[in-house]
Amino acid sequence: MKTKFSSWLFGSAVMIASACSCGKSNGGSGKTTPPDTTTGTPATSQVAFWLTNPDKSALLKKQSTVLNFSAGTPVQPTITVDTTTTYQTMDGFGYTLTGGSAQLIYGLPAEQRHALENELFTTDSTYIGVSYLRLTMGASDMSARVFSYDDNASPSQPDTTLANFSLSDDSVSLVPLLKEILAIRPNIKLLATPWSPPAWMKDNDKSSGGSLLPQYYGVYAQYFVRYIQAMQAAGIHIDAITPQNEPLNANNNPACVMPDTAEDIFIRNYLGPAFQSARLTTKIIVYDHNCDQPGYPEYILADAAAAQYVDGSAFHLYAGSISALSGVHTLFPDKNLYFTEQYVGAPSNFQGDMEWAVRNLIIAAPRNWSRNVLEWNLAADQNLGPHTVGGCSTCLGAYTVNGTSVTRNTSYYIIAHASKFVLPGSVRVGSDNNGNLLNVAFLRPDGKKVLIVLNDQANSQTFGVQFNGQSFSVSLEGYAVGTFIW
Repeated sequence: MKTKFSSWLFGSAVMIASACSCGKSNGGSGKTTPPDTTTGTPATSQVAFWLTNPDKSALLKKQSTVLNFSAGTPVQPTITVDTTTTYQTMDGFGYTLTGGSAQLIYGLPAEQRHALENELFTTDSTYIGVSYLRLTMGASDMSARVFSYDDNASPSQPDTTLANFSLSDDSVSLVPLLKEILAIRPNIKLLATPWSPPAWMKDNDKSSGGSLLPQYYGVYAQYFVRYIQAMQAAGIHIDAITPQNEPLNANNNPACVMPDTAEDIFIRNYLGPAFQSARLTTKIIVYDHNCDQPGYPEYILADAAAAQYVDGSAFHLYAGSISALSGVHTLFPDKNLYFTEQYVGAPSNFQGDMEWAVRNLIIAAPRNWSRNVLEWNLAADQNLGPHTVGGCSTCLGAYTVNGTSVTRNTSYYIIAHASKFVLPGSVRVGSDNNGNLLNVAFLRPDGKKVLIVLNDQANSQTFGVQFNGQSFSVSLEGYAVGTFIW
């Protein structure tokens, strides 16, 4: 970000982290660029190097170190990038735009809000180019209050025609904010997820817990259709939905339990046919819960009658191993995989949280076939809200919005180390993990290569990066993250 923009938007209280180019000139890594003795200007580097150090001495800081490929024996250990070995295409990196996030961001003064939107979604080199957002259908636990799009009904007087369906709650902040985002990033992918059906459709008539009553499966399928059509009428295309956030978690507000057998029936007999009848192109993605239960999506994908409507499955990592995604891919290689939620808890340990997320999400999720990586909750206030009664009271946003004071937190840098460089349509390519040098590589549509490396140990490490028979050498401090692009 330009200095003038950053200092105005975020204020003197957060100057230490107020721009992507903040930090020490070299971030404690590599040598200062020697001047060109004939022109007095720095030598040209073939490789751009962006660094985050665990002590925050560099926060997504572009380095001045000259990195050029040369022939000869590469420095050991070496990471070899192989663009002839290709894997999945990437859809993008981003966050969940909860109702609370939208409320806080849309509540900023217009000029400040537009500057923040540009920082997030503009794709030039100054900004971080977020390309994927998850939305909440109705309230999530990070909303100021519980609501659905059809609350004016009851079990005794159900609204089976959805005559009362309305996006009025979302029209206050979320919809107008999305319109501003789409003006900047018209092709951003949007995934929408409900935390609960309307309470009157459930067996406990409550927003939290309970399950969708089978007699309302057809009505609820039309609820999805109405949502997608209403958003489209507002100029907002929903690329994909999941039928239920965390369908095995009853302990949230809102929440709803939907076992694999129920989600299978719902998709096979109701949701899939409803989308087909309405000629909707919105993808259906199943599961949307932890990596410890891959049998859930596998059960649905094994049912050909349901799987014909299903694009793939989505995961979180509050339990289980990220390698579970590869197991699902092995069984169903024609179905896509997505990583749709992980939170950073407050107060964040920057070093530990950054290292864990880059290792497991930014690097390991794509290496296990995920087409995206999303962190939870774009923004929260200084009290970690708004949230519902019973909702998350420890969820730290990528931004903290305190009135007109806005600060960046750990999730911002986790995602930015990929979103800024790995453009939608990039293809993951071969790269060898070498000891503690965990990494993932991509070939962009413009032909540029991106390599993200985590030095997953306490000691500094010098290593080589080899491509097409040539290499360069570079150093990373312990637990530092580097993104390299050439």
